[in-house]
Amino acid sequence: MLVTGAGALLGQGIIRSIRAAKNAYSIVGVDPNPLSAGLYWCDVAYRGPMAKDPDFIDAMLRIIHLEKPDVLIPGTDLELAAFAASRHDIESATACKVLVASPEAVEIADDKGKTSAFLAANGFPFPPTARATDRDAVAALARDLGFPLIAKPRIGARSVGVRLLRSTEDLEQVSREPDYIVQEHVGTPDNEYTASGLYVDGDCRAGIVMRRDLRDGNTYRAYVDDDPLLHGWLRKWTAALAAFGPANFQFRVRPDGTPVVFEINARFSGTTPLRAQAGFNEVEMMLDHLLGGETIRPPPITPCILLRHWSETVVSTEMIEAVRRP
Repeated sequence: MLVTGAGALLGQGIIRSIRAAKNAYSIVGVDPNPLSAGLYWCDVAYRGPMAKDPDFIDAMLRIIHLEKPDVLIPGTDLELAAFAASRHDIESATACKVLVASPEAVEIADDKGKTSAFLAANGFPFPPTARATDRDAVAALARDLGFPLIAKPRIGARSVGVRLLRSTEDLEQVSREPDYIVQEHVGTPDNEYTASGLYVDGDCRAGIVMRRDLRDGNTYRAYVDDDPLLHGWLRKWTAALAAFGPANFQFRVRPDGTPVVFEINARFSGTTPLRAQAGFNEVEMMLDHLLGGETIRPPPITPCILLRHWSETVVSTEMIEAVRRP
């Protein structure tokens, strides 16, 4: 396996999920920073360019030709668009399969304005949304929904830059941000969920829903939820997005019980290794499907509470210097 973004929470979660699989895999890790802990959990480590580098895909191809991995899995959001656009070229030039969604699904997930438009077009509950610079539309949101409202970057992740708007003065300040959107403030932190569906062969083949507590934009406590209503919604969202493989949906539940998606990720999630601990190893399921042709079926899931914590990786300076070299 080749896993990029070994310094990201997502990339590290993918590596941990591969290590937890029943089959033993060799892992090639790639990251621009040689001080990324995930590199040293792998069998081979490479320092690679950033996704915005014009040489990014060519560098990945050089590593693929050297290491001959069976599957490449992107481990950071910033690389998704590049891999989605180049997937067929990589697979045509090598024997490596690229586990990435279509460019269309990646675009819907990356742009929160397009996320809301996708949900609305498919008849799903969605948070009413307006560009922050559209004063009339934002004023209508405030009039119809009242305060508080939420402002966030149109393209962003991990709650970076999210603002809670409590007054017209707050609206006035955010109206000067051309790359922001304003949305309904849905539910409360006590009813926030993260869910993953696996889309293969034209349908959602398996899924898991977890209620979560956030810290610094990431899940640090997760509660495995077996609500059949929420699982039904997950299957509908996943089938409509039709991303290849994993799709992650973050949502809150309104007081009337309606789940409202406010973010989609057309990829594995930062909570992927937590899901594996509960019996839902989505990385393993996708690898079994891609490499062995196995049919994906919902696995038995263990009801539990997952508590996240810090850990350490000790690395010698010689190992770091070896990765620093081109």
